[in-house]
Amino acid sequence: AVFHGTTKRFEQIDLHKSHNRRDFGMGFYTTVLENQAKEWAYRLGLREKSEVYYVYQYTFHETETLKIKRFDSLSKEWLEFIRKNRVEGGIQHHYDVVIGPVADDRTMETIQLYISDILTADEAVERLRYNQVNNQVSFHSQKALDCLHFVRRNAYE
Repeated sequence: AVFHGTTKRFEQIDLHKSHNRRDFGMGFYTTVLENQAKEWAYRLGLREKSEVYYVYQYTFHETETLKIKRFDSLSKEWLEFIRKNRVEGGIQHHYDVVIGPVADDRTMETIQLYISDILTADEAVERLRYNQVNNQVSFHSQKALDCLHFVRRNAYE
């Protein structure tokens, strides 16, 4: 199962509604951790002054036809991938699905120092090694969305 936290109630996933300059490019972002999705939705609710927030659950049926990129750790390749997507915007790759660590509040300072060329990739990876990072699964194509099946939506106030 994967989970998506938001303040929006929706029936269909619309890739065009994605924010730009995200870790893995514009897409529909989920996590395998329900509590993480709930925390993201709660924080978004505070920022948007929303009374309600939602956690959506989907099953993801992986197929052979999907191009999937997996990052198993906070590596130089992961850092460079995030830099490209955050700096250039849009989608800077050709994957249907990308799975890997989240660049969150705990890692963002190091990532910004790397993007600004203050830290080398090696220095950044060394600093990030000690971070407990959450996971994200992002969907970037209609073909990928077709492998997601809605299970439930929970509302929280």
